[in-house]
Amino acid sequence: MATDGTAKFQNPDFRPVPQPTDFHPELIVSAHDGLHYWQFMVAGSIAGMVEHMAMYPVDTVKTQMQALGSCPIKSVGVRQALQSILKSEGIAGLYRGIGAMGLGAGPAHAVYFSVYEICKKSFSGGDLNDSVAHAASGVCATVASDAVFTPMDVVKQRLQLSNSPYKGVWDCVKRVLSEEGFGAFYASYRTTVLMNAPFTAVHFATYEAVKKGLMEISPESASDERLVVHATAGAAAGAFAAAVTTPLDVVKTQLQCQGVCGCDRFKSGSIGDVFRTILKKDGYRGLIRGWIPRMLFHAPAAAICWSTYEAFKTFFHELNGSTNSGNVT
Repeated sequence: MATDGTAKFQNPDFRPVPQPTDFHPELIVSAHDGLHYWQFMVAGSIAGMVEHMAMYPVDTVKTQMQALGSCPIKSVGVRQALQSILKSEGIAGLYRGIGAMGLGAGPAHAVYFSVYEICKKSFSGGDLNDSVAHAASGVCATVASDAVFTPMDVVKQRLQLSNSPYKGVWDCVKRVLSEEGFGAFYASYRTTVLMNAPFTAVHFATYEAVKKGLMEISPESASDERLVVHATAGAAAGAFAAAVTTPLDVVKTQLQCQGVCGCDRFKSGSIGDVFRTILKKDGYRGLIRGWIPRMLFHAPAAAICWSTYEAFKTFFHELNGSTNSGNVT
């Protein structure tokens, strides 16, 4: 009888929408690619810290080479710069300022990857092969993450200089604030964004193209070799993007290290002024100083970063899957 009454008062225009058997309203939250955004932040933060910590000695060599136009070190090549650091400061000299890197890389990469995933979801419209959306998302992520990372990058590079006058991270922060003001931490922000925007665009375009090519070569084993594919594509993308943007990286280093260890202090913070100074002192060769260690840094760094990021994404996928399975009754 109750069944008949229910059927009698049912409106045929309002039919229940069938739901999958594993549908649980309480599990629906803001997520993308099967993950929550806080999980992208954690994965990106860990990937960024692992990447930069592992490659830090190479970054130190690059910084000292790029500051040579003004600083008293006479090294020219990678070997000479490395020998100079080891001779004057030992192994510890290669890791000066690594604390600043640790403080900056984690939060910056958390911002970077979360903004990237948000923008990719918005720009791509669900098209996973839209390389333009990937590049644009990367540029947006760069602008946001550079705002977080640039102050600690200034501290890091000043500590990396040979005969740096600073005792450590906090000493550098306090002295820069008292002697030069807060603006000194962002003196190179425009240059950093102008460098990292094309770097990111080239990086992601190359990364997606190489990854697609590698997967097409051996599609049947693509899932088994996923980390290898990400690492290889990341290394190729990192090396190429690093080589293309080296001149702007030299300008950034000069701006961040100005007035320290004998480096020139520029009257204005304009990129053009720094370019002209470098060309006048060192010629066009000065604009590509450190390109070899820069490529040696970014190729393995990108491979480490992408493979670590994807590994943690896989971990969170499995974690979410086991959690959802446990909630099914």
